[in-house]
Amino acid sequence: MTLKAQTGGHAEPSAVPVPLPDRTRDTAEPGREPASEPETGSTPFQKPKLRLKIQDLDHPGAAKFLSSVNASTVLSTAVNNVLRLLYKSPSDQHTTVPPTRSVTLILRDMGGVAYTTGVAHLNPQLTPPPSITKKTDLDNDHKEIHFSLNYINSIAPATRLTHEITGVLTHELVHCYQWDADGTCPGGLIEGVADWVRLGCDLSPPHWKRETGGAWDRGYQHTAYFLQYLEQRFGEGTVRRLNDKLRRHKYEREVFWPELLGESVEKLYGDYVEKEKDGEKGCRVAVVGR
Repeated sequence: MTLKAQTGGHAEPSAVPVPLPDRTRDTAEPGREPASEPETGSTPFQKPKLRLKIQDLDHPGAAKFLSSVNASTVLSTAVNNVLRLLYKSPSDQHTTVPPTRSVTLILRDMGGVAYTTGVAHLNPQLTPPPSITKKTDLDNDHKEIHFSLNYINSIAPATRLTHEITGVLTHELVHCYQWDADGTCPGGLIEGVADWVRLGCDLSPPHWKRETGGAWDRGYQHTAYFLQYLEQRFGEGTVRRLNDKLRRHKYEREVFWPELLGESVEKLYGDYVEKEKDGEKGCRVAVVGR
């Protein structure tokens, strides 16, 4: 995962878990298969063993992390949020979650922001997205999230520490639980799903914007906002169905999207771009009319 580095700031104690926000169900388009909703009161998902490893307690980023979040609470809540957004229910016959027996969060002195190891279903013939790597000392049921102490130390202002740390961890935990069509899914879509979950948890950082220039699958927040549009247009559970399709089939762009949503991804993205342009025009008209 790659984010723009920020500088300065001192931590203020805060350990606030981030629950999923209440959302009203969006209406699917006529003629589309209705998207599924999570079941209430169903059997909870099996949780992994959660571990924390800090490689340098003297690093200022370690102190900021420990004073900003309760590691057990923030990881447990993030796991709940990821599973609830990507899967319907453990009791649903179509729910198949990638095996994840443990997740170890490793805070260490390194460049970048964060990356995840132990993603077994990555195709060794393809280059993984930048925030995922296969290398781990354990079998692939055990995941590791490596989080940069340098990045944590750079988060500013200090009031953003809890929000940003939780957002990064939520993004990386998605990589522990999402499917990628046996390694054939574009890296931009993988990263877009991770940031879509982050969006759904109200954890977007202030620099994120709905930018429609460039390809639909350039990843991260750019693809996340496109996925959010699809979720609103075709109904709640659309991205969940996308994730499940990536479990069951290899990714072939010309087939994948028409089977899932009845249109090519190029047409869908074009509709999204036009909608955003219309929204911008409406804002300009409103401002001029004041």
